[in-house]
Amino acid sequence: MKVMLINGSAKEKGCTYTALSEVERGLKESGIETEMIFLGVKPLPDCMGCGKCRETGECVFQDIVNEIVEKAKTCDGFVFGSPVYYAHPSGRLLSALDRIFYSGSKEFAFKPGAAVVSARRGGTTAALEAIQKHFSINQMPIVTSNYWSMVHGNTPEEVRQDREGMRTMYNLGRNMAWMLSCIQAGPEHPQNEKESTNFIR
Repeated sequence: MKVMLINGSAKEKGCTYTALSEVERGLKESGIETEMIFLGVKPLPDCMGCGKCRETGECVFQDIVNEIVEKAKTCDGFVFGSPVYYAHPSGRLLSALDRIFYSGSKEFAFKPGAAVVSARRGGTTAALEAIQKHFSINQMPIVTSNYWSMVHGNTPEEVRQDREGMRTMYNLGRNMAWMLSCIQAGPEHPQNEKESTNFIR
């Protein structure tokens, strides 16, 4: 089994990476293969709602989003990490999430998802909620830990001093591994019908 961890920070080895690395440690110690992906520092276009991906199977913007969706085909679970900017995830991660789930939703459905955020102080729960909404609309089980999956600190060194936060990250990885083993042992997921309307009645 394999889990993809996506770093939505502009800093490749910053606070978010530090948190994700501890999740990764919990996964690896549980026998789960991992791959960490850094979104990079270049701007990512927002989803335009053009619908072209419904015809071609990929986003019209040829960038890392299509690479992630392709890699998702062979992954069993996902962890999305972000710093907290004004009580929300990074714009880079939000743009990627919108496009990933619009163009490649079937590659993520019924696979566990987890959100991780890092902050100097506040705004963490709002940022977590923004990420997790992508999971809940796409039939993905949401993995939790023994506390909300957040770390605090302004530098990687400070994050590592957040012992409770780091333990929460480790437990998140362990819980992801446990959920994956339960899913593997259980029945096939349901083939649910999907219908969209233009009206709220």
